[in-house]
Amino acid sequence: MKHTAACSDFLQDQWAERCRLPRLDADLPQDAEWCEILEDGRWRRLRFHDYGDIYDRPGLYEHLFYGLLGCDSPRRVVDLLRMVRHDGGMPRAFSALDLGAGNGLVGEELREAGAESIVGIDILPEAKRAAQRDRPGLYRNYLVADLTRPADDVIEELSRARPEVLTCVAALGFGDIPPLAYFNAVRFVPVGGLLAFNIKEEFLDERYTHGFSELVRRMVRDKVVRLEAQVRYRHRQSVHGEALYYTAVVATKLAEIPRAMLVRP
Repeated sequence: MKHTAACSDFLQDQWAERCRLPRLDADLPQDAEWCEILEDGRWRRLRFHDYGDIYDRPGLYEHLFYGLLGCDSPRRVVDLLRMVRHDGGMPRAFSALDLGAGNGLVGEELREAGAESIVGIDILPEAKRAAQRDRPGLYRNYLVADLTRPADDVIEELSRARPEVLTCVAALGFGDIPPLAYFNAVRFVPVGGLLAFNIKEEFLDERYTHGFSELVRRMVRDKVVRLEAQVRYRHRQSVHGEALYYTAVVATKLAEIPRAMLVRP
């Protein structure tokens, strides 16, 4: 059931009078945006990147990002993935690894697109609790792990899963998921598998010579991946009402990423 179902709508409605967007300077960086929530009779500030605090409050994530700010990235990235798979004549059913899974919005879209087995992974235990609370049974397994230093049991689980698709939505480019973590995740996707992700459009500009932006360019240049499709779209609006544009990308993994290709975040 989609996150717009009656129960989720009810949880979001609980925040209608208890969550507000302040008037902020238009020059405020995207990764410094914040909102205020009313708890115990007092307004409390939460940064948008305080994901643990947001996930711990049922319905707040959806109300804030999808209700107030109109985020559309899970649908747009998975729709692009669906198109590539369809045009490539691939069977509808597939397995997926959802990196930076959060409370399961991308996993929900993947299930709608035909994913029969989904493993979620996030560095925050609050994300796992939220996914299990809001979307029980969606993930075959949900791992809480730091993929820059994956433990043996995480490596074993992901090796066994052998996901045909790796998704990473709204988690790249701001340091939430370092290049090393993404590199380690891609290792578990067999050659021929698909990588689906999105990133703020300017982060793919060649002026950005660090982090994930440079890693993507190197993978394409050295034919480690083949770009299958990409689209520019409105990710959401900012707190001061301006459209934030991202690029959704789907690529085929052609070879393993050489460790020498890694760059500093």
